[in-house]
Amino acid sequence: MTDNLREIVPAVLAAGIAATLGWFARARLHKYRQGRRQRFFGLPHHSECLLVVDRETSTGEWAVARNDVFALLELSALIKDCGANVDVIPHDMAQQGFGERTEFCIGGPVSNRRMAAHIQSLLPGVAVDTDSGSSPDRGAFTIGGERHLMEKGTREHVLLARLTAGQDEGSRPVFLMCGQHSITHQAAARHLARHHTRLMRKYGTSGDFCVLLRVVNSQAYGPDVVELVADVTRAATTAPVPASESASGGRRGSRRASS
Repeated sequence: MTDNLREIVPAVLAAGIAATLGWFARARLHKYRQGRRQRFFGLPHHSECLLVVDRETSTGEWAVARNDVFALLELSALIKDCGANVDVIPHDMAQQGFGERTEFCIGGPVSNRRMAAHIQSLLPGVAVDTDSGSSPDRGAFTIGGERHLMEKGTREHVLLARLTAGQDEGSRPVFLMCGQHSITHQAAARHLARHHTRLMRKYGTSGDFCVLLRVVNSQAYGPDVVELVADVTRAATTAPVPASESASGGRRGSRRASS
């Protein structure tokens, strides 16, 4: 009996030590991943952030589109995981700058005044066709001279961006989800929730980025089938050269060549 105890006790102690070390290792890994996620989203524990949403254009009152509500739920889960607090406000009440609090802005520039301002100041290389008629160009994105049309229910695009506009190191980012249809906002929010680890590996925890996503056949698959079209960070954040300046530059070049 004594010999058996001498064999069992060290084994139990070794198992206990291994379990304790494993628990500490998992806890440290979780803390490390949590810290990276909080830095990426600019959401330390107990911090405040904004969810800025547009209004449904079919009503004159503040009513959020169904798919935008689902996008808010996706983002709310992310924010909760970071241990932060959130304030949901309509686009026309967000009258403040950016960098003090993390902001998630959802909607197109027509129905979301805040998004229109962000595109103008942070994404000068993006042009959105805001024609409300039945033109096939309605809602089209033009980025770096390339046009991306919308085929409702079949092929719809959305921009997903994390931007700090070159502010101070401690400034909080702005996340933009600007799509051609409300279902693309849910798709972008879900893509961010599922793939933020991959985005962190590619751009770091403080890097700016802007990617163009395509939602495929949303009338059959909803927001679940999403393709990465391109990383458009450089083109989207660079203001296009006016045609007059480009033409004058070309003429000067021709004169130098002829001389």
